[in-house]
Amino acid sequence: MTELTGLEKVLPAEIEARSFEIITEELGNTPLIPGTEPIVKRCIHTSADFDYAQSLVFSDGVVERVLEALRQGASIVTDTEMGRAGINKKRLADYGGEALCFMADEDVALAARINGTTRAAASMDKAAALDKKVVFAIGNAPTALVRIYELVREGALKPEAVIAVPVGFVNVVRAKELILELKETPSIVAKGRKGGSNIAACICNAFLYMLGERGEKDG
Repeated sequence: MTELTGLEKVLPAEIEARSFEIITEELGNTPLIPGTEPIVKRCIHTSADFDYAQSLVFSDGVVERVLEALRQGASIVTDTEMGRAGINKKRLADYGGEALCFMADEDVALAARINGTTRAAASMDKAAALDKKVVFAIGNAPTALVRIYELVREGALKPEAVIAVPVGFVNVVRAKELILELKETPSIVAKGRKGGSNIAACICNAFLYMLGERGEKDG
């Protein structure tokens, strides 16, 4: 058999660790806000895109705010089933939280038709009625971010944090800017057009892994 060159010999169980070693090496001395490194690195690991080292904007204190919310059993609301599926629900449940997505709910579809809006926006209305701590992880629909902005400004919603990382071309950049304008709302925003449901999920998982590394589990 011909021996292939240029390939690293890495066991399957070691691939993720090796990936993070490469990410750390290539980041070099890139300045990162203290406490955000695990989140930035996981976004790069998920996407192979080092732009996230510059494009992710963290509001003051958001990392500890999200960690504390999850520690206290906050749930995570997403705007896609893909985003919800990507979250480590077992780890989230360890703290009493759950991953929720209302996009496929019949009442959400009906509300969207009646109000002439999108399901994503209508699903944020449903989330606003939840009687629990909520972290929003938005990776697809700018209309979800716009509705969150409106609800917060109206005083109808006070999220623990908003992870605003939708991907796309239409209204995406402006919708993210609206979240940055909510100075009293903790947020993580991927400036520009990049993002995605996978990025939203990996940021959530980064927080859950951070809690695990601290040895903090409910009970």
